[in-house]
Amino acid sequence: MTLWDVIMVFSSYIFLFYFLPFVLLVYYAVPRAGKHIVLTLLSYVFYGWANPIFVVLMFSSTWVDFVCGLVIGRGTGRVSDGGGTLEPGGVRTRGQRGALFVSILSNLSLLAFFKYFNFGIDNYNTLVGTLGLEHLQWDNFFRVTLPLGISFYTFQSMSYSIDVYRGHAPVVRSFSDFSCYVTMFPQLVAGPIVRYHEVARQLQERTHTVEKFARGISFFCLGLAKKILIANPCGKIADICFDAEARDLLDAWYGLFAYSFQIYFDFSAYSDMAIGLGLFFGFVFPKNFDSPFKSGSITEFWQRWHISLSQFLRDYLYYPLGGNRSGDGRTYVNLMLVMLLGGLWHGASWNFVLWGGLHGGMLAFERTQGKDSVYRRLPRGVAVFLTFLIVSLGWVLFRNESMGAASAYSQDLLGLRGNSPGGGLVHTVIHQPYYYVSFMVAIFFTWCMPQTWDFTRRLNVAKAAWCFMVFYLSVSVMVTQEFNPFIYFIF
Repeated sequence: MTLWDVIMVFSSYIFLFYFLPFVLLVYYAVPRAGKHIVLTLLSYVFYGWANPIFVVLMFSSTWVDFVCGLVIGRGTGRVSDGGGTLEPGGVRTRGQRGALFVSILSNLSLLAFFKYFNFGIDNYNTLVGTLGLEHLQWDNFFRVTLPLGISFYTFQSMSYSIDVYRGHAPVVRSFSDFSCYVTMFPQLVAGPIVRYHEVARQLQERTHTVEKFARGISFFCLGLAKKILIANPCGKIADICFDAEARDLLDAWYGLFAYSFQIYFDFSAYSDMAIGLGLFFGFVFPKNFDSPFKSGSITEFWQRWHISLSQFLRDYLYYPLGGNRSGDGRTYVNLMLVMLLGGLWHGASWNFVLWGGLHGGMLAFERTQGKDSVYRRLPRGVAVFLTFLIVSLGWVLFRNESMGAASAYSQDLLGLRGNSPGGGLVHTVIHQPYYYVSFMVAIFFTWCMPQTWDFTRRLNVAKAAWCFMVFYLSVSVMVTQEFNPFIYFIF
């Protein structure tokens, strides 16, 4: 049994029928002053379900950033929203600069150790082995287990310290408020990355209305349907194709496009459910997906895909590097650096780095085109399909665990490896009516249906009936599916 076999996911019976009802019951039963404490403690239960020791790690990280925030905000005083705000662009003391450095260093050190330690050891062993120094390899060195969601909560917690230092967010004086912000289970494990200034006022004062709760139910039901009825069957097609030793040309493309639909509906499903859960507790989280496969360029794609991460990289990496203020050459370098690091953030593998490089190269290329972009010369539908094709080809690097596997899959996409003895079995398994229907439903909902954010903006009886129908169907189907955690849990 692995870690991923014991985590609590939104699309599980224990969460749907035990944990969530209990949380809602306790949350609404306690007085206003205790709601953040209850939400924090139960979020720790949610996070520690797989491994309680991870709770200690997250608590330590939260405490460091809370204290650093107090040091950075020293002298701002108390105001009605619970904390003062530094003057943007004002002079900072040595102590404030030191506190910011401690916050950034502690978060990046946690991320580097737990996420990239094994990657470093593997690359060191490969290097010395290539040089013929096998006796220097660390084959028996200890291995590090990746804590759940560490890529998300370290970014989120660190953004608070940076925003307070910049004067973009108020200082939080209450540890219960700050720990509630960091640990809140709806968006804890896989985003969206909610920055403190986006919820600062809500932590101090927010409403709990029937309208919010109803929209939250709709978000959650539709997200569950995306996960169970679309992402999981498309993921089954993709798993069979990508895990096979070889596949014919048609099956390779079928599996690739199925993975595109899987990762989109899987991740957007989690974001929908997270936003819905946030509404249950009165919080309004930012939109994280905006129909990204309707994009007509890679630049537009990154304005619509995982919006919270794109904005994080823009505000905390691209702009500090200089953005586009230092000439075209430096702009292209900055775009490439940001996307290379963004790729590495997704996973400790050279495949992810190259995937980031592919997108960075495309962003730089599109910027060289200016207003006379090649996409503008094409019909919108052709530009959208071309963008979808480029994004899908990038998933070859993203989905495969090694460069060798990615190379083999790329050759199969071009039909260069011929038929394999097991190819017929793969073809038989994935070409079934159930998978065909799921694949076509994915196409239809990707390009022909409104996104969840817009669909739930104004609810009526028909929309409510639709949400409950797909929820009932999703729960019925869920019992027949093997355990399948959300893809971004491993990032």
